[in-house]
Amino acid sequence: MDDHTSAFSLNSIERLRIAPRSWVAADGSEYALAELDGTPHLAILAAGLAHREGFEGDSSEYEGRTLLLSPCNAHNARALRERLPWLRPQPLGLQTSAGLGDRLGLATPGHVRAVRAVGGSIAPIFPQQSIREMTRTGRSAQQVMDDAMWGVLAEGWRDGFGADADHLKSPTDIDTCLAAGYTFFTIDPGEYVDDRAETADSAQLRQLFEALPWAELEDTPAEALHRYSSLSLQIEGHLIRLDETTARRAAAKYGRAVAHVAQMYRHLKAASGERATELEVSVDETEYVTTHAEHVYIAAELQRLGVRWVSLAPRYIGRFEKGVDYIGDLQAFEDDFAIHAAIARQYGPYKLSLHSGSDKFSVYPIAVRQTHGAVHLKTAGTSYLEALRTIAALDPVLFRAIYQFGRGHYETDRASYHVSAQLERAPLANELADSDLPALLTQFDAREILHVTFGSVLTTHTEQGEALFYDQLMALLQAHPEAYARNLEAHFVRHLQPFAVKQPTDSK
Repeated sequence: MDDHTSAFSLNSIERLRIAPRSWVAADGSEYALAELDGTPHLAILAAGLAHREGFEGDSSEYEGRTLLLSPCNAHNARALRERLPWLRPQPLGLQTSAGLGDRLGLATPGHVRAVRAVGGSIAPIFPQQSIREMTRTGRSAQQVMDDAMWGVLAEGWRDGFGADADHLKSPTDIDTCLAAGYTFFTIDPGEYVDDRAETADSAQLRQLFEALPWAELEDTPAEALHRYSSLSLQIEGHLIRLDETTARRAAAKYGRAVAHVAQMYRHLKAASGERATELEVSVDETEYVTTHAEHVYIAAELQRLGVRWVSLAPRYIGRFEKGVDYIGDLQAFEDDFAIHAAIARQYGPYKLSLHSGSDKFSVYPIAVRQTHGAVHLKTAGTSYLEALRTIAALDPVLFRAIYQFGRGHYETDRASYHVSAQLERAPLANELADSDLPALLTQFDAREILHVTFGSVLTTHTEQGEALFYDQLMALLQAHPEAYARNLEAHFVRHLQPFAVKQPTDSK
């Protein structure tokens, strides 16, 4: 990286408003994000035309140097990642990490500032969105990647970041996200988890067990029972026992999910070739808790099938609802979580992942303490809620309309989420003064209603085909980027501070 410039530089061009942290010099060229006539551009300044190779845009001459003003599109994002390697995501390994999802494509500057503010001991993931969320917001995997990259450039973040292709369900999902440059692949086998095993009687359990895809598991019923039906483990002072019934139940519940994860992992390894990638396994979005015996079964079976993973999200006790703090007994959670953490060290080490991790402030110190820092926090919708907080202060009329619309769509939109908000407990918009509207972001029921209706808010159009809210919302946030970034920074500093404490991470 070369920080030398001539007396004349991008900062000398008066018609450009340069984002100050974005400026960088490399290989004889200068790069920066610049606003011209209200539109953001990638500005490149260098001697000669060689620096234009790979970029689209309009060029002009300034004192013997060539200025290229390029649109912030996918083509130029790809070219810029080739020039500036620190704009390319990378695997994060066992570092304490946090995924900072962004449903609007505008949150990364605030995310970067929060990570920087807590001291840089947390490995961040900036591009992160599930296929489900992409579908609901009408965004592509490439758009999510590129929007985050422009935010990283804007804030001058050069300390590395990951990119999470979240909650993938098919090999096609993997291929799409590989092509966009993702490095962290969260496999969601939730539809293969058989919750019937939880309440099945002995005969039903035997049937579910015998019906598993044993060829895909490279196993037989007899061999599986031989391994697990009388297993007794002492892990860091915790005794975990499996008998025949426990073994059948664990296999019947998670066996198909394990087979699916193995299939997805093998596809990822074959499709990624020499590229470095890492895997997360998520079984959190299921009805019933993952017991310690079931965690052992999942980890041992994945190991047996040759799967390597960096983090696992079990279904923990209590309730991890969207956008609100943990619901349940915290001491019971810590006692239970401590054993999950011990299992992760025994069979890994790998990180435990906190999905639906937004706003779980009471849980964060426990997670860090019990995992010794081998933990991954995953957030998404809370950044959208901070956008709404910003809207509430800037345009109460728009926010009031969004909230009222969300109330009308909540019962439909809540179907795919674990939430317990009730419409009758949430204040009515017409009962509140403008100055009281931001307080809806702290009221439990209103907050969850706003959280889960994001897809309807962002994609609903009028009968004339015009976006009902999206264009207004985005224009307002783009006109006031500092207001949004400040709200995000304050909110995420609170999220990240508990994870910034350096802990020894066990290794083998």
